[in-house]
Amino acid sequence: MLEHGGRLRVASQHYGIALADWVDLSTGIAPWPYPVPEIPLSAWQRLPEDDDGLVDAAQNYYGAANILPLNGSQAAILALPRLRSAGTVAVLAPSYGEYVPAWRAAGHRVIECAAEDLLKQDGDAVDVIMLANPNNPDGRCFSRAVLLALARRLSEHHGWLIVDEAFADVDDENSLANMAGMAGAENLIVLRSLGKFFGLAGARVGFCIAAPALLARLQEALGPWPLAHPARLIAKAGFGDTAWQAAQKEKLRAASGRLATLLTTNGLPPNGDTALFQYVQYNDAVALYERLAQRGILVRYFAEPSALRFGLPESEAAWARLENALGQCGCPANS
Repeated sequence: MLEHGGRLRVASQHYGIALADWVDLSTGIAPWPYPVPEIPLSAWQRLPEDDDGLVDAAQNYYGAANILPLNGSQAAILALPRLRSAGTVAVLAPSYGEYVPAWRAAGHRVIECAAEDLLKQDGDAVDVIMLANPNNPDGRCFSRAVLLALARRLSEHHGWLIVDEAFADVDDENSLANMAGMAGAENLIVLRSLGKFFGLAGARVGFCIAAPALLARLQEALGPWPLAHPARLIAKAGFGDTAWQAAQKEKLRAASGRLATLLTTNGLPPNGDTALFQYVQYNDAVALYERLAQRGILVRYFAEPSALRFGLPESEAAWARLENALGQCGCPANS
């Protein structure tokens, strides 16, 4: 099983610091979650129902016509590779670590490509291209025009373009959710989720946006009731709360800018970002990760390239902890 951010219990045991004494910046999840409404007892007693209004709310929020609720977008990441016969899949690197093993486990040949090489691929060379937009962990974005052109080239050989938009809620000008599975982009598949922007990763709510025929196959592969009734109610409420969404976007943008300034001031100018994290390539990232962890600051370390990803502090006390820790660590410029 791959390592992910947010493993506080492991860090607590390893560094001998109590769970309550950590500042967890390792996940890229909004530190201010949507205020979940009270869940009626009936939601715990009754099986989920497809006509509860969730799909309508999701279609309105994402601007998408064809959408399937999932037990997190991870469910689609694992299931989609098994809906194609074995072929060649190109995956953006570096990117989310679950893509490659999912395709390999289903018997596909996987090639990991830098962005420049990935965008040159076509249906003669690969059957599927998968990427995140914005990318995780470095925040790199690809324009709609570039990705739609890539999808058209793949369609000539019945290939798929899969775009994971987990971090697209705040800055969504490059989102392809309204195009996925539509005329001229039938081979385009977009994944979305509530985990990051809404801060509700524990609810495990995701969506696949694609052509109706593909969604029907995916639904059959996942089986009935892929999303719990309480999670459906929470998602529907969040999608309808436009005032909260606007305030959350403003708050996240301001915090991300503040974090970039703090890191730069301490010798760690970011190399990439989203409204939910800052990404810093740093030659001695593993040592800095250790020094921060010893002070109860958990960030995300990446070995290739050597880098750290910083999520957003939750409170002024957390901001002060991070600022003090960075000052104590000392961050010489990259050589």
